[in-house]
Amino acid sequence: MLKVHQFRNNSDNLSYLIYGGKHAIAIDGVTSNEILDFIKKQKLNLIFVTNTHEHPDHTSGNSSLLNETKARLLRYEEIAPNGMIELEEQKIKVINTPGHTNDSLCFYFNNILITGDTLFNGSVGNCFSGNLENFYHSIKRIMDFNKDTVIYAGHDYVKDSMSFARKLEPDNIHIEIYLKNYNPDHPVSTLMEEREVNPYLRFNESRIIEYLKRNNLPWHTELQRWLSLMSIE
Repeated sequence: MLKVHQFRNNSDNLSYLIYGGKHAIAIDGVTSNEILDFIKKQKLNLIFVTNTHEHPDHTSGNSSLLNETKARLLRYEEIAPNGMIELEEQKIKVINTPGHTNDSLCFYFNNILITGDTLFNGSVGNCFSGNLENFYHSIKRIMDFNKDTVIYAGHDYVKDSMSFARKLEPDNIHIEIYLKNYNPDHPVSTLMEEREVNPYLRFNESRIIEYLKRNNLPWHTELQRWLSLMSIE
């Protein structure tokens, strides 16, 4: 069965290695030195390098990984239409999630979802694509996954995200639980936990709707509520 290993650089960026018994694929390998050390110790062959999107804080490790191994770069244009990557005869689903950028992708296997800057643990990414409606549909697509789906994000902004969540829902008891479970050495959550605290997944919750009403923000439709949440600073 395929496994995942998370790597963290000196700030908040998170890289991932999906691997089996012999082969591996790097996703957003900005922590290239750590990934190369890991595959050497585990005696793995890195065969693919790819990204959740093309921002340089996610792609800057690509050259090093490609130069030091025989791996091949899988670009958005190749894997997005196919919707799948195969590693050791196991399938990794590639999901189009435009919003943060037009080329944003998520990767799903074994109940694990690598979300890049589409969905953070506790928040969502900025909408650099300019298309907030596309972003909304991408979040809705993620929300349809099993509640036990494990979320691995592209950055760790948990503390700031929970401060924002408290601003909207100061009486939400799940926020404190979420923070107690937070491990900066291994930031991760389940989709159920996200639905309990992440405001950008809670646009149908009564307390969120009441907040929008109090602040004279559009709230009548689901899309309006999403757009209103994305407008709050």
